[in-house]
Amino acid sequence: MPLGLRLLRDGPVADAHHLLLLASRTLRATDVVRSREAGVQASLAAWSAGDREGYLTALDALSPPVGEIPAADAHDPVDAFWRAYGDGMRSVLDGDFEHAEALLGPVVNVLSAQQQPSRLLSAGTIALILGDLATARKVLGQALATARSEAAPTLLPRILEHLAYAELRAGRHHQARVHAEAGLEAAAEHPQRNVTAGLSAILALAASIAGDPADVAAHAQAALHIAHAHGLTQARTLAEWARARADLGRGNAEHAAARLAPLVAAGPRQGHFGLRMLVVPCYVEAAVLAGYDVDAHEDVEQLLGQYARWAALGADPQAPAIVLRCRALLAGDEHSEGLFTSALAEHEKVDSPYEHARTHLAYGMWLRRRRRFVEARTQLRSAVIGFDHCGADVWTHQADAELRAAGETPLTDPSPGSGPQPLPQLTPQQLRIAHSVAQGATNREVARQLSISTRTVEYHLRNIFTQLGVRSRVALARRLES
Repeated sequence: MPLGLRLLRDGPVADAHHLLLLASRTLRATDVVRSREAGVQASLAAWSAGDREGYLTALDALSPPVGEIPAADAHDPVDAFWRAYGDGMRSVLDGDFEHAEALLGPVVNVLSAQQQPSRLLSAGTIALILGDLATARKVLGQALATARSEAAPTLLPRILEHLAYAELRAGRHHQARVHAEAGLEAAAEHPQRNVTAGLSAILALAASIAGDPADVAAHAQAALHIAHAHGLTQARTLAEWARARADLGRGNAEHAAARLAPLVAAGPRQGHFGLRMLVVPCYVEAAVLAGYDVDAHEDVEQLLGQYARWAALGADPQAPAIVLRCRALLAGDEHSEGLFTSALAEHEKVDSPYEHARTHLAYGMWLRRRRRFVEARTQLRSAVIGFDHCGADVWTHQADAELRAAGETPLTDPSPGSGPQPLPQLTPQQLRIAHSVAQGATNREVARQLSISTRTVEYHLRNIFTQLGVRSRVALARRLES
C-alpha cells in the first residue's frame, strides 16, 4: 500500500491503481478500515487516469458483500455510509444525479462535520462532482484553513488543487489562479508531480480566460509533460481544453475545434469520462465559429443533444442556460433570437458571471452580423462589464473589439502593450481586419473570425490599402506598427 500511495502522488497512476486495489482486496478479511482506505485511493488513481471501469472496480472494493466481511464487522453502521458513497458515485457515472444527490448529500454532511482536512477534502470533491459549487467552495475553504492550522503539508497541494478548480468552475478565474499558484508552491516543498500537473492544467485554464497566450502555453506544457508520462488523463484533458479556449479567445476557432474534437469523443484514448460534458459547449461554439456545416457534422448536433440531457439531470446549475445559448448558435435566424433571450433569462437564476457574459457576447455578435447595431451594442456592453467583473481579461478584449465593430468606443482602456492603437481614418471593422491581416491571417481566416464573407474582407482590405497608402500585407503590418 505505501508504494501505491507514493505512485498516486508521484508516478504512473495506472500502476498506483493496481497496487492499491490489490492492497484493498488483500486487507479485506483482516482490516476492513485499511481495505476501504486503499479502495478510496485506488478510485482516485482510476479517476486521474480516466479509467471508468477501473473506477467502478475500486468502488466495489469499498462495500464488499456482507458474506466476505468478518462477522464482527458485518453489521458495522459504517458499512451503510460506504454503501451510500459507492452507490452514489455509480449513480453519478450513470447520469442519475437525482439519486446521486439523495445518497451523497448525507455523505457530504457526515464528512464535513468531522472537521478533518482529509474528510473535508473528500466532502468538497463530492460536492464538486455533484455540481454544487457553492458547497464545494465553502467546504474546501474550510479544508484549506484546517490543513494550514494543523500543518498538513502533504495534503495542502491537493486541497488547493480542488479549491482552484472549484473557483474556476464558478467563473472566478483570478481566485483560481491564486489558489493554484499557492498549490504549486506547496507542492514544491514535498514533490508531488501528479498534483503539480493538475495545478498547472488549472493555471492554463485560468490563463486562457484571464491571462495571455504565453502563460497558457507554458502551464499547459508543464501539465502535459507529466500527464503523458504518468497517464494523467484528467490533467491532459484540462490542459488541452485550456489550449483550445485560448485559441477561441484569440479568434482561432478552427484550431480550437480541432483540439476539442478528441476531448468530446467517447471511447478509449479520448477525453476524460468525468469532464467530457463540460467541454461540449466550447466545442459547439468553436465548430459554429469555424464555419462547420452542421448538417455535414452530425456529431455537433448529437453532442449538444447529449449535453442537453446531461444538463437536465441537474449536474451543473449553469448548464440549462448554456444549452439554450448553444441551440441559438445552431438554430436558424427565425429561432435564434428567442433562444438567446431564454438563455439570458436562465442565467438570471444562477450566479454564473462568466457564462452569462459569454451569452451576452454571442447574442451581441449575432445581432451585429445582422446589422442591428443599436441592439448589439446593448448586449456587448453587458458582455464587457460581465467579463470585467469576473476577471476574464481575454474575453473582455474580444467583447471590446466587437463593441468597436458595432460602432461604439470600447468601455475598457487598452492596456499598455496590448497592441496597436486605432487609426482615426479606419472604421472599427476595418481596424479589426487590418490588425488580423497584419498578424498573418488569410482573408478566409479573417472572414471566419469576424463572421463575415470572404468577399467583404477583400472589399474592406482594398479600402484599407487605399486609405493607408500601402500596397501589400507586409507594408500594412509596418504601417500599423509605426
